[in-house]
Amino acid sequence: MGTTTRRRRLASLLGATALAVSAGAALACPAGAATDVDFPTHCIPPAVAGIPPIDGTTTANVAVDNHSPKVGDTVTVTYTVVKPAANNPTAIALPADIMTPTGKVTLGGAQTGDVTVAGPRKNDPVPGNGAFPSFSMTGTFTVTSPGAITLSPGDYNIHTSYILELDTPCTVTNPPAPVSETVTATDSNPANNRAISLSSASGNAGDPVTVSGSNFTAGATVTLAGRAGDTQTADTATVTAAADGSFSGTLVVNDTTTTGVVAYEGSTWSADKGAGPAAYVVNDTTPVPDGSQKLTTTVKAGTLSMSQAGDSVALSAVDFGKGGASTGALNSVTVKDFRGGPAGWSLTGKVTDFTGPGAKIDAGKLSWSPACATKAGSPSTCQAGSAGTVGSSGATLASTPNGTLAGGEFTADAGLSLDVPAFTPPGAYSGVLTLTLS
Repeated sequence: MGTTTRRRRLASLLGATALAVSAGAALACPAGAATDVDFPTHCIPPAVAGIPPIDGTTTANVAVDNHSPKVGDTVTVTYTVVKPAANNPTAIALPADIMTPTGKVTLGGAQTGDVTVAGPRKNDPVPGNGAFPSFSMTGTFTVTSPGAITLSPGDYNIHTSYILELDTPCTVTNPPAPVSETVTATDSNPANNRAISLSSASGNAGDPVTVSGSNFTAGATVTLAGRAGDTQTADTATVTAAADGSFSGTLVVNDTTTTGVVAYEGSTWSADKGAGPAAYVVNDTTPVPDGSQKLTTTVKAGTLSMSQAGDSVALSAVDFGKGGASTGALNSVTVKDFRGGPAGWSLTGKVTDFTGPGAKIDAGKLSWSPACATKAGSPSTCQAGSAGTVGSSGATLASTPNGTLAGGEFTADAGLSLDVPAFTPPGAYSGVLTLTLS
């Protein structure tokens, strides 16, 4: 028998092999991560195989790394084929690392479309007539709508690289396949970046003060108002924000109890759609009686600031093939609120994807456990954010509420944990965690 003829026959057998693989087989799904579902599958072997299509049942599941994402979050999807429709139909053993799977996951409910998934070129050797090794495929999608989003396994393809480059596409016979996983998305809560400044920090009763603002909603009607502690005074004015969210307006301040000025969108003050208070004092111009001396002093309003104990954190290493938690501690952050007004503050953080040698670890894999301490004598009490995912959309590290008189000095910390997938390529990975104080 000639060499060419032997290779053709071997290629035909390999075509049948690829078909059997694409009908099933998988990595075990993490406990409780998703639901296995069965669905009819139609697989077409390469023409060189010389065998008809195989119609069988595929058992598969779809798992996600975040069951409660916010709009704008990136969700990592893992599509695993659990049970093949057939074993290796030939007596020829196959070597390791010749199979590369690709496929798609079908989204339904609040968000529709397909998520492209792919797996590495990696498999254990397959004995003749033996069970096929498992394979798993991953991909990501960005949440665009709130509500329940369903995920179903979709079509997939197995590419084999042994003697010949062969493809075996397998399609869902009656799409969509049953739902394997559901995530519930919520509206995102974007950070409030609105800000105001005053032309003067004090004035006599009846004097005007110019209020300038930025990052308000374009075209929105903005109310300018005096504040006496937590209470709004009768001194108000309105202005319209420009296309870039900026404005400049005049507020006449008459109330002698005024301690600050705020600006907000809507009919009433809201910390989510407002800015301030910016400190403002009405001068006491009451005449001094004969034979008396009027003594005055000034307490200067300071700023809201933060400082970090360092700018880099080395997380613990994890083993290839095992993965798991890469842990560390956030460098301590000191917040000083010396504004002297009623406004609290919020310290939030968000992280980029961790990039490495030709691969990345998704930002949604980073979680933290915040803690916050208040320096004795501070008017406000610091509150730690909730433990959970940081991600690219961000989370709260610490905050203080609004109060009659807010301020003080605080220290925020957090334990960090990066969930590294088991077969992440070896190497160093880095991401940037950005903290924002507002």
